[in-house]
Amino acid sequence: MQTNITSRTVNAVKLQEKPFEIRDTGLKGMLLRIQPSGVMTYYVEYKRGKRVKIGRADAITPTQAREIAKGILSEVYQGEDPAAKRQLAHAQNYLGFLEETYKPWLVSNLRTGEATFDRLVKSFPELHRLKLHEVHPLLIEKWRLRRQKDGMKPTSINRELADLRACIGRAVQWRLLDKNPLELVKPCRIDSQPKIRFLSADEEHKLRLKLDERETALADSRASGNRWRAERGYSLYDNLADGAFADYLKPAVLLSLNTGLRRGELFGLKWSDVDFDRNILTVAAETAKTGRTRHVPLNSEASKILQYWKKQSELKSSYVFSGKTGSPFHDVRKSWDSVLKKAGIEHFRWHDLRHTFASKLVMAGVDLNTVRELLGHSDYKMTLRYAHLAPEHKAAAVNKLISTVI
Repeated sequence: MQTNITSRTVNAVKLQEKPFEIRDTGLKGMLLRIQPSGVMTYYVEYKRGKRVKIGRADAITPTQAREIAKGILSEVYQGEDPAAKRQLAHAQNYLGFLEETYKPWLVSNLRTGEATFDRLVKSFPELHRLKLHEVHPLLIEKWRLRRQKDGMKPTSINRELADLRACIGRAVQWRLLDKNPLELVKPCRIDSQPKIRFLSADEEHKLRLKLDERETALADSRASGNRWRAERGYSLYDNLADGAFADYLKPAVLLSLNTGLRRGELFGLKWSDVDFDRNILTVAAETAKTGRTRHVPLNSEASKILQYWKKQSELKSSYVFSGKTGSPFHDVRKSWDSVLKKAGIEHFRWHDLRHTFASKLVMAGVDLNTVRELLGHSDYKMTLRYAHLAPEHKAAAVNKLISTVI
């Protein structure tokens, strides 16, 4: 439909079941697009298949839309591409850059891309309306102060700050910015050698005991339930045969204690990653935090656990630990917290099973470089946190002073 678009034209529009357009006869390229919902928007089409949004009809008048359209067409006559120009301007806006440019790169290149994107959006709401070049150090220092007043831990602040620094740094690489203003913002000071929480021998004994008690209770409950169902002629659940696990928790905990896998690596593990012939499991790059494949040897307990677990679960999913739908687990907090409480173990996280694995290796005399390779640390500094658990070399150095005194 073509007509001279005026206020009377807009007011007289009759809605249709499908979107339609009215093209202006007074200015070639200007048009009004009408949605079935009643939303009407002005556009200017400067080339076949290329158009620029001007604004909604409830916000600007036809005369105003026509003047804006003339300005856009003037850009075309000067050899510019209005759509590309506006896309670049939007990309230089923090939120626009995140959504349209940085997010696709994150999702394609990082396993945690979606989570990182969500964190960048939620953590820095004060930046949403700013241009990239308006993100300056003082603004981030104010953000840091607010986070500290809210009680956020320095490590969490540093993680969010590192996300933002990487984001802005990518904009510099893509030449949307000349330099990264956050290079001047230093991370919060944290203890470089924090106390590592790991299970003592007594705590590990109690944890294993409560896991066994939980297994027995679940097996008894299953047997009791089957007797009840048998009496009423109902179909029975599978009996828990000798050596079978009641559910996922005990094998998952013991495998973590014997391999040091991160929780995400454990729940992302597939049966195809387990090689029983060579007693090795492979942490695939797509599930590893560092994005690098590594191979972890299986000791006798870990191998036995996986063999028993495979017999009762391999046909259900390709994942070693999965839910009823076959998808991998993401959280086991309820059952895990219950066992810890019964064992009387406090201030202990699932990730501390990994610390326990590493700590036991170091205390057994395994060199730190081997521990680093088993844990999959990309930075040797991470492994050095366990160095204090092997103080023999420090003691030997101090003992040398004795001969100088006597």
